[in-house]
Amino acid sequence: MLKRDASLTTDQKALTFNLDKFKYGSIVEIGAGQEVARRFFQVGAAAGTVAKTMSAYDMAVSDDIYGHVDRYVSRARLLQMLEKEFNQVVARLAHVRAKNTTFFAYAATVTARSFRQKNECHGWVGIRLQLHPGAAPSDVILHVRMLDNDNALQSEALGILGVNLIHGAFFNYAQPEWVVEGLSDGLGSDRIEVDLIHFSGPYFEEVENRLMNLHLIRSWLTRAVIFNPQGEVVVPGELFHRKPVVVMRGHYKPINCVNVDMMNAGLRQFCQMAAAEEPEVVSLAELTMNSLVSGDRLDGADFLARIDLLAAQGYTVMISDYVRFFRLRAYLRRYTQKPIGIVLSVRDFAALFDEKYYEGLEGGILEAFGKLFPDNTHVYVYPARPKGRRDAPLTTLDNVEVPAKFRHLLAHLVESRKLIAIDPLDDSRLHIDSGEIAAGLRRGRGDWESDVPEAVASRVIEGRLFGFDSE
Repeated sequence: MLKRDASLTTDQKALTFNLDKFKYGSIVEIGAGQEVARRFFQVGAAAGTVAKTMSAYDMAVSDDIYGHVDRYVSRARLLQMLEKEFNQVVARLAHVRAKNTTFFAYAATVTARSFRQKNECHGWVGIRLQLHPGAAPSDVILHVRMLDNDNALQSEALGILGVNLIHGAFFNYAQPEWVVEGLSDGLGSDRIEVDLIHFSGPYFEEVENRLMNLHLIRSWLTRAVIFNPQGEVVVPGELFHRKPVVVMRGHYKPINCVNVDMMNAGLRQFCQMAAAEEPEVVSLAELTMNSLVSGDRLDGADFLARIDLLAAQGYTVMISDYVRFFRLRAYLRRYTQKPIGIVLSVRDFAALFDEKYYEGLEGGILEAFGKLFPDNTHVYVYPARPKGRRDAPLTTLDNVEVPAKFRHLLAHLVESRKLIAIDPLDDSRLHIDSGEIAAGLRRGRGDWESDVPEAVASRVIEGRLFGFDSE
């Protein structure tokens, strides 16, 4: 298997690009200085690469160049910039440059740390490029968060990121995973977060963007990515901004009737507790990376099947590498101060109150719960019956068993309304077990079909998903 050369420094990438006389284009950057252009100029031979550089900090000037847009740091503005700059460089230079020249436009619109405000430091970055002389262009666009606390450091990080993107898009386009992995060269996950990437155009028609965004997590460029019900990747800051959030974790292989009732009942309970209307609440079905990866192997088809089935049921899906719930809460709290609800089955209490789950925390389980419930966050607990036993008594928040030494802790969390019982909307399905469904569908058609939504069963059978055996 081929491996990416990760040894090149930022300056070496820039110089390699400058010395290729057949790659030529414009670099335009709004916000945080001209750091990408500076990188190419400082290594020398930039005349072979850069047709034009530009900044436009004044909104009126920016509008005059690119046209009006409602938000200046937005995907819409980035696309305006790429369209204008690429078309312009081709129109001006295609007839005077060598016939085998491939043109590009790099653009960035960002809001960085300023003297006057401690704002969210983020931006949109992208490149439009020809990957063959005269070809229609292809795009790679990113949404980034700058994590340094200093304007100069943020600008430096954006400069490195820009060089990585330009170099990777041209030299690694045949291996889009390498484009993703190369973005963090010379940076590390403590300086830049990339929470969205999108490939498009004739040379990226075969790229599955959902898998590329999952690769952002595997490459430590972000801790979570989010897909809307249309299967599109969304920016967390835009989705969660000032919104109440309810999240339910699961394997969803496939989503079953208990999952559906748990989310619906949890959402109803959450809205009553938070005095919120359902349409304003962001409801998430969340999967952790460790539920998708076996060893070091990711089954892309399995992942896409789960996403497609959840989307078909109308769910917004979050993939994260937050194993512990308090880490998940901290992530959501970056973007919203509204109430957060985590929906959990009593079947998960064995792990929730298992001390091994919190090894490495100085304060152990007490520290974990302290970080989970410091503000307007609650866990909504859904009842269950023993697996496969339709008539067995319910296990609920009131009678669930935890280790003896944690009974007082559980009682305290219930008394203080940090843990809140959910009343199911349909208690006839509480015996359903996801493991039994998975085993059943591998044997072919059978009783498992009644344990999942009808549309889910049909798609599993038609697509022979999750090892379904039609023989």
